[in-house]
Amino acid sequence: MHKFKLFKTWVTVFGLLSTTSIWAQSTTPPVVQSAPVAACPVLLNHTFPRLQDEKPQSLCQYSGKVILVVNTASYCGFTPQYKGLEAIYSQYKDKGLVVLGFPSNDFAQEKTNNQDIADFCENTFGVKFPMFTKTSVTGDSAVPFFKQLAQDPGQRPKWNFYKYLIGRDGKLVDSYNSMTSPESKSLVQAIEKSLARKTS
Repeated sequence: MHKFKLFKTWVTVFGLLSTTSIWAQSTTPPVVQSAPVAACPVLLNHTFPRLQDEKPQSLCQYSGKVILVVNTASYCGFTPQYKGLEAIYSQYKDKGLVVLGFPSNDFAQEKTNNQDIADFCENTFGVKFPMFTKTSVTGDSAVPFFKQLAQDPGQRPKWNFYKYLIGRDGKLVDSYNSMTSPESKSLVQAIEKSLARKTS
């Protein structure tokens, strides 16, 4: 009889332990391994207000894309290049190209109001590629992004519609002067070559 009581007690304790163990396992949240977040390239680690609504936009969102950066103006002899820029953006955007426009009055050829610039770009040239508010792109007052672009192999903008090609790795590929049209063979070939390179 004494042995039976001990056996019964042992079964009860064992059952409680087992139940506790099962409950603990069922309430412990699973460990989720989060995917590593790719670091934003130094060159793209900048934020600018969007032209249309002045909402802050981080350039980090374009990491892994091929980027063509252009300083633009509304009253320049090269202003019709907007049409070519939109065409090349439309042609290659699904392959990973983005064109970024930075209106600037550094050469005294830009409108005063950001909304007027936005309306002009959309209504006159049907611009759909991302545009940002008026930006200083040259000299001591240039924003850090354009100061970085001006470093080798780049050069500071000497006029409106200078172009900078950034590869998928976030590094500057080359710069092009205002005379280089968006449709120029050298620029198109450089864009296609950059698009063909995949990030590691």
